[in-house]
Amino acid sequence: MAIRAVLWDIDDTIFDYATASRSGMRAHLDIEGLPRAYDSLDAALDGWDELTAVHWARFASGETDWHGQRRDRVRAFLGDAMTDDVADAWFERHIVHYEAAWSLFPDTLPVLDVLADDYRHAILSNSSLPNQERKLRILGVRDRFEALLCAAELGVAKPEAGAFHAGCEALGLLPEEVVYVGDQPDIDARGAVEAGLKAVWLDRAEAGGRPELVRITGLGQLPDLLRRDTRFGAPDTFG
Repeated sequence: MAIRAVLWDIDDTIFDYATASRSGMRAHLDIEGLPRAYDSLDAALDGWDELTAVHWARFASGETDWHGQRRDRVRAFLGDAMTDDVADAWFERHIVHYEAAWSLFPDTLPVLDVLADDYRHAILSNSSLPNQERKLRILGVRDRFEALLCAAELGVAKPEAGAFHAGCEALGLLPEEVVYVGDQPDIDARGAVEAGLKAVWLDRAEAGGRPELVRITGLGQLPDLLRRDTRFGAPDTFG
């Protein structure tokens, strides 16, 4: 069955989250000071990244809510059993610097332009709707996507099949008519495949491996995978 729509991840797929996160936290710590658990700025940035992964996983599993994972990240990072209000205020000061560093990857707009006439487009993100809605609008691409779905509002997160099926339902399409594009081999690509969608793992870091997954290293390679005159996954599509 022909692919009719692309369902996209946002962070580290079309939006350079990793760079914005580290740049924003670096600027934030220049003002706030280094947490006592870290002896260098680089160690603190690595620690923040690790805590983000841990508490996002808790959020995705339903162990905590959107605001809870933020507050717990701050408490663990600072080693301080602070109140919700104090944790929220610290995080909001960080957000100012993080948002100042927002940018799309250079290959995002060119590929969206190439695919615009032939495929429908929507977003499925393991984030919250207000957060990602605002991000896409500030980056100037919200109108490129006819639907935006986020785990916080759906009540189910990738890699659960229900999250991917919600994206297909929003488009009014069968899973086999939709391809999911994301940067995580398991949460995004494997999860989508197990839910009955096609999937492309965007491996920007060129980590390699995972031969069972369809892999690209830049979005510029995506249009050739989706050529209308070939079946997705055919040998002549992937070489």
